Amino acid sequence: MFLEMLPRIRVVAGLFCRGNRVLVQQRRPHKPRGLLWEFPGGKVESCEDDASALARECREELGVDVRVGAALRHTVHEYPDLVVDLILLTASMPADVEAQSLDAHQLLWVEIEALPTLAFCEADQELVAELVAGRIALPRG
Repeated sequence: MFLEMLPRIRVVAGLFCRGNRVLVQQRRPHKPRGLLWEFPGGKVESCEDDASALARECREELGVDVRVGAALRHTVHEYPDLVVDLILLTASMPADVEAQSLDAHQLLWVEIEALPTLAFCEADQELVAELVAGRIALPRG
């Protein structure tokens, strides 16, 4: 199918790091791409910029206020039903705050090297490969 014929959405994802671990979430079974893993985040609404969207999504889905930093990567992926413009941004939360799984099947802090052992959404797989290869610098905080 041609990219211009499919619905297109802009999605933001946060790269949260604690040491050599990153936060990932598993999609709920009943959602499209159910039980696959992804970086926390969600759709950008028409009235939002990327940072505002990520901050809102983290409040809604993780129950935390976060600080959003720079954009790290942009990737485009075509699924059979839509095209995803995925923006990976640095993000942090206070060290004494734990994210909650409010809209995910589960949350995990995973060592970078172990990321390939999880079944990620196709749109996130390029980002996982870049992280594992060390081509994305890990934010600290």
